[in-house]
Amino acid sequence: MARFRNKKKKVFVKQVVKKNQPSVDHITGNKIPKSFVFSRGKLPGPLRQLQMDLRKLMLPYTALNLKEKKRNSLKDFLNVAGPMGVTHFLILSKTATAPYLRVGRTPQGPTLTFKINEYSLAVDVAQSQLRPRCPQELFQNPPLIVLSGFGSGDQHLKLTTIMFQNIFPAIDINTVKLSSCQRIVLLNYNKDTKLIDFRHYSIRLQPVGVSRRIRKIVQNHQVPDLRNLQDVSDFVTKAGYGSESEADDEAATVTLASDLGRINKASTKSAVKLQEIGPRMTLQLIKIEEGLCSGGVIFSEYGNGDGKKKPEKEDTKKQKDTDEDKEDMNEDQENIEEDLEDDEED
Repeated sequence: MARFRNKKKKVFVKQVVKKNQPSVDHITGNKIPKSFVFSRGKLPGPLRQLQMDLRKLMLPYTALNLKEKKRNSLKDFLNVAGPMGVTHFLILSKTATAPYLRVGRTPQGPTLTFKINEYSLAVDVAQSQLRPRCPQELFQNPPLIVLSGFGSGDQHLKLTTIMFQNIFPAIDINTVKLSSCQRIVLLNYNKDTKLIDFRHYSIRLQPVGVSRRIRKIVQNHQVPDLRNLQDVSDFVTKAGYGSESEADDEAATVTLASDLGRINKASTKSAVKLQEIGPRMTLQLIKIEEGLCSGGVIFSEYGNGDGKKKPEKEDTKKQKDTDEDKEDMNEDQENIEEDLEDDEED
């Protein structure tokens, strides 16, 4: 008898087509900035979480699951950045005194070095709120950028303004959709303390004069529990459940040009609500370099920025001999310089 062969059934596997992110805005025609957020050196657990929070903040034009290894150097990231259209690096590092954040433009700089004086993670911000709100839909569009207090005319503040403005995509007021404006990044510069407050908020619109209970019914389409009430009017007018902003400030209200969601209709007043989602940082600008983590020092908080390139080894030896009588640098400056030298050696 002939043997019956077991024919293997071919399994049809549907190919998963990955949607490539556009590199050019189809409305403005400008190049969309993209970023890498990674670290140099060993980071403690909280700073690792801060790195993940920064990656989430930079969505959708960043590598959320970027894998990095100890042997990776800055050149490795730079070689990958070109083909992928990455325009900015956000580099976290930790010294013995404080953590630092470097923001650099690829491939030729400049690079801004910030000292992180204080920071709070997104988890800490959510735990401090009564009703934290951070849905995943917020991160489908890039945040808006708002800069405050940078208009003093100093060169280092102008460079800081240009750097942060170019990290996020530009918007066209005439063509932007209101549904895409769901997050905002605020940077406020204090002239007295020379510190930058870094905040990350979600934007929410609420119709003026509508109670919270009514909004929930419209948004969720759920029938409320009326067993303990005698009439529907008791549910609407019950004390203690009015609008969260019954005394809305006129400056915080806007008139919508188009419908947004189910309850915010065109030609009606809506209150703009900002809710912090983190992370939160207090930054101090330490140094600005011409190149990517190298080159001449354009600005230094410690008074050594001259806008010129670093001298060669022979010139540095002579300069050290002539400057022996000068005072030593601040301890924080020494630590960050050692960290930058380690990166260049890698």
